[in-house]
Amino acid sequence: MRLLLIGYGKMGRTIAALAEARGHELAGIVDPSRPGVRIQDFSSGQVDAAIEFTHPDAAFDNVAACLRQGLPVVCGSTGWLHRFEEARALVQQTGGALFYASNYSIGVNLFFHFNEYIAARMHQLGAGYDVQVQEIHHTQKIDQPSGTALTAAEGILRHFSGKTSWRNAPAETAQELAVLSERTGDVVGTHRVTYTSAADLLELKHEAHSREGFAEGALLAAQYIVGRQGLFGMNELLGLPLLGGKL
Repeated sequence: MRLLLIGYGKMGRTIAALAEARGHELAGIVDPSRPGVRIQDFSSGQVDAAIEFTHPDAAFDNVAACLRQGLPVVCGSTGWLHRFEEARALVQQTGGALFYASNYSIGVNLFFHFNEYIAARMHQLGAGYDVQVQEIHHTQKIDQPSGTALTAAEGILRHFSGKTSWRNAPAETAQELAVLSERTGDVVGTHRVTYTSAADLLELKHEAHSREGFAEGALLAAQYIVGRQGLFGMNELLGLPLLGGKL
């Protein structure tokens, strides 16, 4: 594949190294460290897919520029979903392709799947559990809570009776889902969903050891959307059923 990388921070560099090791071609890198290089300088004749990992404030504009240039785009930036419906409309308007995930790790997306399954079963059984989400990341991560934690929280809210909203702090009412954030050291990413009752504790946990798992997923996503039109996510890529949610 010929790839356009948008963003050349830690994730961008990891993706670039893995892409080159897999025999893919880097058609270009758009990043503030490379002034004068713009998304608008590239066309579908030069690029098979773009991969975007930048900043919440820049993500939507980058995605929009790719779609207008006819470039299928894989976006891994989080913290911009208040504009997601605009992106959805632009996908339809341009006939383009957008692949979005809050986390590209295959393990994390299985975590999402089983998170929804457990929440649904807890609702059905009425087993007297309370639930909370915790995420831990490195000190340079900007958005809080993480996109991965929000995806987990949204999955719980869809299925767990009695929880109607999330709060990025300890819950103040029984209806609130606590989503607790911690920033420390160079932690790549740890996410926990914990169910507690008077009888026991059940924990679903994912801990990332390196960024290579995210890079691997992003490359698989880029391969997946070449030649496709529409809006896609990891459920489509991995063939996982949706448990009541939607992209």
